[in-house]
Amino acid sequence: MEPNRERLRTPRAAGLAGIVFAVLLAAAIVLIRLAIPEGAAAAGDDVLSQNRRRAVRAALELVPFAGIFFLWFMGALRAQVGEREDRFVATVFLGSGLIFVAAMFGAAAAAGSVLDDHQPSEFGRTFAYTLLTTYAMRMAAVFIFATTTIGHRLGVFPRPLAVVGYVAGLVLLFVGPGFPWSELVFPVWSAIVGVHLIRLRLRSRPQPADVV
Repeated sequence: MEPNRERLRTPRAAGLAGIVFAVLLAAAIVLIRLAIPEGAAAAGDDVLSQNRRRAVRAALELVPFAGIFFLWFMGALRAQVGEREDRFVATVFLGSGLIFVAAMFGAAAAAGSVLDDHQPSEFGRTFAYTLLTTYAMRMAAVFIFATTTIGHRLGVFPRPLAVVGYVAGLVLLFVGPGFPWSELVFPVWSAIVGVHLIRLRLRSRPQPADVV
């Protein structure tokens, strides 16, 4: 009975981790976007006010926790799949997720360079956005494709959720770098998946026997 109980708990763990990750990443993106918008250096707005500095620091504090919950999200999803996983898709799932976390941390570190008063921040600003929009979000797109493929094959993701996943992946892969704020697509998708997995957990909860 213990393995069955573990299978019932895993969707809830994945769902909660996905939602917390989505909230943390979305908050960090919004804070960074508002504090150090793209093109501000070219427009002469390269000096950060105290409020904008606090926003950047808050975002940098959130990013490591977002990465932790994303790894938990990945682990819980992989535990749910278990031995039924396709090795090729599972390898893409794992690799893209880990590269996403590394690129996200790198983007956060580059964004933190704008807080240094002794060096120009234009390079750090440009490097942070390049890592985030060009590399991290494209790895997020691959992660969405792999997760959606696995979930749909196993019947965990219904067709509408699979369609949402593939559309979100295409947006991040081809459209995202050219449109500011498009990186919020990934946390929104993660939140949707998290809510679905929690609902799946509630539906699979054993019901008490009727009393005669």
